[in-house]
Amino acid sequence: MITFKNVFKEYGNGVMALSNINLTVPRGDFVFLVGSSGAGKSTLVKLLIREESVTRGNIYIHNQDITKLTKTQVPRLRRNISVVFQDFRLLAKRNVYENVVFPLEVQGHSRAYNKEHVEHALELVGLKDKAKSYPSELSGGEGQRVSIARAIVNHAPYLVCDEPTGNLDEHTAMEIMAALENINKAGTTIIMATHAINIVNTMQKRVITLKGGKIESDVERGSYYEMV
Repeated sequence: MITFKNVFKEYGNGVMALSNINLTVPRGDFVFLVGSSGAGKSTLVKLLIREESVTRGNIYIHNQDITKLTKTQVPRLRRNISVVFQDFRLLAKRNVYENVVFPLEVQGHSRAYNKEHVEHALELVGLKDKAKSYPSELSGGEGQRVSIARAIVNHAPYLVCDEPTGNLDEHTAMEIMAALENINKAGTTIIMATHAINIVNTMQKRVITLKGGKIESDVERGSYYEMV
């Protein structure tokens, strides 16, 4: 479970990006963060992965206050929270398998362990037949699915997506959402920041709307049109 308690984030230039955020995300949820540019979506994501620190308040994951972590403890946090960005950040000189296996190699797992988990991750995103392809040989949607496979290969219980479909056409974006739906059904909690109205309306998941750094609404099964 993820819990934000009275969280404020003020940047050095005096901009209050988040103001008194209180929310709980149970394990297994699929949550959309929506709102206009500057509403606070990306800041909330950055706080969750400790790319930024809170000004005031607390964020708990599994009852651990991550706002109290030291810099040396943050890498361990990020083994439990994987992130997918709008830009795929694939390694151009590595094929799909080598891109996805990279986090496991860093952690020092055996070759057999790596093979099993990479194949499972690629299967979840529908790319098992692309293991030997290079990023330059992939479509935009396939590249994003590889980045998702890399994010979930270590079985982190939480997956945070920051505008993962922002550079994709609508058909390809829905393919990405189908992959994320499979991952969520397998037990991963997903928090996705997005501007994509059609995706939010189609998926009918929990929708948290941010406005001016505050939570304007939190609907269990909603659509973007109802919020804006």
